[in-house]
Amino acid sequence: MRLVRRADDDEVNCGSGGGSDELFGLRVASIFIILIGSMFGALFPVLARRSKWLSARIPHGLFDFAKYFGSGVIIATAFIHLLDPALDALGSPCLTGGWTDYPWALAIALVSIFMIFIVEIIAFRWGTATLAKIGLSHDAHGHGIGGHAAHGPEGNEGAITYLPEEKEKTSDDIESAHQHKLAVQSAMDALATQLIGIAILEFGVVLHSILIGLTLAVDEDFKVLFVVIVFHQTFEGLGVGSRLAYMDLPHKYNYVPICGALLYGITTPIGIAAGLGVRTTYNPESTTASIVSGILDSFSAGILIYTGLVELLAHEFLFNKEMINGSNAKLAYAIGCMMLGCGLMALLGRWA
Repeated sequence: MRLVRRADDDEVNCGSGGGSDELFGLRVASIFIILIGSMFGALFPVLARRSKWLSARIPHGLFDFAKYFGSGVIIATAFIHLLDPALDALGSPCLTGGWTDYPWALAIALVSIFMIFIVEIIAFRWGTATLAKIGLSHDAHGHGIGGHAAHGPEGNEGAITYLPEEKEKTSDDIESAHQHKLAVQSAMDALATQLIGIAILEFGVVLHSILIGLTLAVDEDFKVLFVVIVFHQTFEGLGVGSRLAYMDLPHKYNYVPICGALLYGITTPIGIAAGLGVRTTYNPESTTASIVSGILDSFSAGILIYTGLVELLAHEFLFNKEMINGSNAKLAYAIGCMMLGCGLMALLGRWA
């Protein structure tokens, strides 16, 4: 999170110093105000989609709006609210030596992107090999006929088919015997891939949210930053919550999206509380703080760049048969919602 500096700040304090202690009562109140905003943004899509009473009263188009709007928010967060502050932090005048000789923020983000890619490809290879052992195949990216992308509800479900050699010897008895294996294994595969995807997204967002809380607790321009972060966390919560809401999990795992939303909701308030606890010694502009926040922001930026462009953008549009075969109006609406979320979140970067 970029610090909003005053025009008369000509010198940078690189020491351990303390942060601002003004408006202490409002800083404490911000813990609960941001908690409400974050919880509402993250929990509302999840509860609305799972509650029969709420889902019957909320237009289906609103769920689609939240999903695409949230995708745009996550993409803007990666570039404007994570990568740019990371460049500022690791380019701080307080840093010397090797920190000034290389664009470390970009390098760390790049490493993060490849790390997430490697984790995912290993997971998919493991899932494919497991299915092949019982004579099944799964199109994880929705390229085949009737394919279903494993990253989310993007088309027809159940893109699991018999391998050619298994088809040739299939009889009524064999088909009956394999039916249970198919159902169990497909559920396990879908569950694993969805959990990996959402865990990656949560990890990046949680790191970011904690740093936001620490910064808000001690920043001198508290009033401006406070207002911006309330909107920031609510919009980002909507983005995370809309992805959690669309997780297609077995009934006994319905608690997972709720836990994910709760985790998001409490991270920034925890960061604020921690920042207030160390406000007399914590200086967000110090050398140590710049290095730590710069590294974490860079790493989180890589995670959200990969998640936003691959998991959300590509799989929602390029690999989604509903978008490929749907009407131009539906495609334009989805892209418009996504660009609105991205634009509003990017606009908030003007102040924080």
